[in-house]
Amino acid sequence: MCVNWALLQLLLLLLSLDASGVCAIRVYTSGNVEAVNGTDVRLKCSFSSSAPIRRAALTISWSFRPLGPGQEETVFYYHEKPFPPSEGRFLKKVMWVGDVSSRDASIVVRNVKFSYNGTFSCQVKNPPDVHGNVGEVRLRVVTSASFSEIVILAVAIGGAVLLTIIILIAIVSIRRCRKLERMEREGIPSRHKEEPMLW
Repeated sequence: MCVNWALLQLLLLLLSLDASGVCAIRVYTSGNVEAVNGTDVRLKCSFSSSAPIRRAALTISWSFRPLGPGQEETVFYYHEKPFPPSEGRFLKKVMWVGDVSSRDASIVVRNVKFSYNGTFSCQVKNPPDVHGNVGEVRLRVVTSASFSEIVILAVAIGGAVLLTIIILIAIVSIRRCRKLERMEREGIPSRHKEEPMLW
């Protein structure tokens, strides 16, 4: 019985040592993104790793899977420096805007088209952290901004204009009151309306 208990403790110790040496990298994305046809869109991707960032070992890859029929294709690759695609639908359409020291692996897709509707996948490997989730961004390209975005923008602009008008009215009123108070203290009569003369 004592031998079995000692073996069990040894086995648990070995398992805990093995599990502590393996860490998974975590990738975070913005999830669902909507972009207006013909505009640029930023696809956000960030990551966390328990291992220190080593530029010589870190790799970032972006791929695209269309909504309809079609094969998955490489969009972008990073290893010590950015490698945009040399062919395909994303040729000269992808720009690196990430910063690996800040754990940012974001890209910008320029002049989006309806054919870009689909899922963009962001995968980061930072040895020894090479296992983990693949971040996904589902891009939806639309003809114009959705109604809710337009309403939010209109409310924000209207609110800013209204706030500016209220502040200006308050400033003018305060100045006028101070001027009248100063005139009363100095004994300067305020201008009275002249009564109309009747003929």
